[in-house]
Amino acid sequence: MSDVHEQFAVRPFPELRGQGLWLRPWNAESGADVSAYLRGLSDPEFQRWNTPLRFVRDIDGARDSLRSRTASATEGTGVSFCVADPDTGAPLGHIGVNEIDHVMSCARVGYWVLPDARGRQIATRALDLATRYSFTELALHRLDLGHAVGHDISCRVAERCGFRYEGTLRGAMFEAGRHDAFRDVHLHGRLATDPETPDSNRA
Repeated sequence: MSDVHEQFAVRPFPELRGQGLWLRPWNAESGADVSAYLRGLSDPEFQRWNTPLRFVRDIDGARDSLRSRTASATEGTGVSFCVADPDTGAPLGHIGVNEIDHVMSCARVGYWVLPDARGRQIATRALDLATRYSFTELALHRLDLGHAVGHDISCRVAERCGFRYEGTLRGAMFEAGRHDAFRDVHLHGRLATDPETPDSNRA
């Protein structure tokens, strides 16, 4: 681990509350968490718009993926939250601050919501919480948010949270379910110096 990332290791792992949500760590030893995580990655809508570098197809793969996310927090290169019900802790989705570059003070954000939790602006509220955490606690300057062209729901989430559309990246993402073909990506970005959005002020 490089010295610059060592000093930013996330210990202890943060828990964020607000916007009617609880952003907590995923627990790779919890059957409920691992099952919810696998269900999210197996959802056809998720797979339509996202193609992970390593496919997760079973419980063991999901558990290994969650463990690797915990390791990223320890190394200071990423922070992955389970988006949970604030009262029960039941998983509703996922949001990650990924590929943290502490030299350039930037990172990439990504999120998904479980099928039965959609339609409640959970992604918008979770992104707002994670964005504020990134700019205040992680002291980042810039966040990138990319989504496949045509994913209009993700585009609206980004815009609600103040991530401006900055252009189209050609062939910057794998096609659905493939590692041998590419598709275009809409790039959104937000700076720590950008004005607050109405969503950021919501109780």
